[in-house]
Amino acid sequence: MKLKSNIATSENGFIFNPATGDSFSGNGMAAKLLEAMKSGKTEDDIKQDILSRYEVSESQLNLDWDNWMLQLKEANLLEI
Repeated sequence: MKLKSNIATSENGFIFNPATGDSFSGNGMAAKLLEAMKSGKTEDDIKQDILSRYEVSESQLNLDWDNWMLQLKEANLLEI
C-alpha cells in the first residue's frame, strides 16, 4: 500500500490530510515509517530495515505492520 501523495508529515509524527482537513499525531516510529513510505520504499524494504535496527521478531513486526496499515486505511491516508 502507498501513502497518498498529498499527505503532509513532520519529523515528530504529525500527519495532515489536506483533502479532509484531518490531522493525527504519531510517535517517532510513525514519523520514520511515514517518511520511508513517502520516499517510495517498499513494504519489504521497510520491514527489513526495522528488523536490522530493532530487536523485534518477524512475526511481531508483521502483526504490528498489519495494525499500522489498518490504522492508515481507516484514516483515509492510503492509496488503494
